[in-house]
Amino acid sequence: MAMNKIIEAKDVAKSFRTEAGELQVLKGITISINAGEMVGIIGASGAGKSTLLHILGALDRPTSGTVFFEGRDLAGVDENSLARFRNASIGFVFQFHHLLPEFNAMENVVMPGLVAGRRYHEVEREALGLLGELGLSARIRHRPGELSGGEQQRVAVARALIQSPRAVLADEPTGNLDTLTGNDLFDLFVDLNKKRGISFVIVTHNKTLSDRCHRVIEMTDGRLAAS
Repeated sequence: MAMNKIIEAKDVAKSFRTEAGELQVLKGITISINAGEMVGIIGASGAGKSTLLHILGALDRPTSGTVFFEGRDLAGVDENSLARFRNASIGFVFQFHHLLPEFNAMENVVMPGLVAGRRYHEVEREALGLLGELGLSARIRHRPGELSGGEQQRVAVARALIQSPRAVLADEPTGNLDTLTGNDLFDLFVDLNKKRGISFVIVTHNKTLSDRCHRVIEMTDGRLAAS
């Protein structure tokens, strides 16, 4: 496995202002993800797992500290450039799919490519290949409401892969799935990691699944737990 760092966070802290005062969610996190690595992040609810994932994926900015992607400091990148960076470099899979209900599976998958300005026929061809690879060839014209939970999550995975990202960040991706479907989805992640060399960072409460990652990081109260 290549050991060059694809994502690196140094002394990252995140706080939010609330009516009760300042709430510190992350308290000085230093972490690195290697290229081609699958990393699981576990911990109790409220430990800061999702907040950390969002910051690693440049969906949110830290209050202090620095995040690097392939050595590039993201701190000074403006919002428009950051959006283009996310679109090109990182795929996201969330617990609740976030598929657009008025569009069918194919249309949901091609969306990031169209946002990037790519030609529809080029993106559609890739989307057909991805949906076929994920066992959804017969479902490409179905809208999310016509798909099972597992099928919706596979569409979300195809959408995350359409821009050939170097990393995929997944936040409780099996949280709304039954055990068998969740295991199948994790099998898919493992297969994609092996075949494509994509780095995965997966927040999960499921220790059985996280133990299949190359490395597991535990969080407690906004910090990395001592290993």
